[in-house]
Amino acid sequence: MPDFYALINEQCDLCVQTMVAFVAYMEESTVENAALVRELEKRGDELKMRNNRVLDKAFTTPIDREDIYDAIIRIDEIMNYAKTTVRELEVLELKPDRHMHEMAVELRDGARALQRGFALLSGNSAEAEAEALIARKAERRVERVYRRAIAELFHPDALLQKVPAGNSEGARHRLVVGVIDILKHREIYRHMSNGADRLASASDKLNDIIVKIS
Repeated sequence: MPDFYALINEQCDLCVQTMVAFVAYMEESTVENAALVRELEKRGDELKMRNNRVLDKAFTTPIDREDIYDAIIRIDEIMNYAKTTVRELEVLELKPDRHMHEMAVELRDGARALQRGFALLSGNSAEAEAEALIARKAERRVERVYRRAIAELFHPDALLQKVPAGNSEGARHRLVVGVIDILKHREIYRHMSNGADRLASASDKLNDIIVKIS
């Protein structure tokens, strides 16, 4: 029987590498850092497909087959959101700000907790459960950062800075640019919040597995 614990652990390790690269991109949005996130996510897709092939061919599994499949998919989705966030920043021609960096750090730390939790799954379910909770709390912290970022983005003072008074052609142009900039930032914030939902989903699956095997 294949070692499905090891296969999932390998996927978690790659997820952490991806999120470390994601934080590096938020700190310095270079072409090289963006390419690394994309390369790691591509390797994640390959690992996901390999693990699914192994699962399809296995006659028996140490835990419920559907749970293994869900874990494989949900871990991969975290990496997908890192890649698509980088891509959206490039397409929208935005530089990462402090809120994006803070959310990325929380996602990285949550991925590390998830990694530790799955690594403990075959031996210490109590400690694995504690790590699943840490990952879940990381998602909640991302949501708090998201709400704070949105509040600042739409604060009247911030709006006045981006949306100038006056009715000249130049003022109207700056008005359009300011509004578009606000919408761009909101799009990235929301996308990262959705990425945190994927982290929560993976931690919930870890917890489900713990309950079944305990």
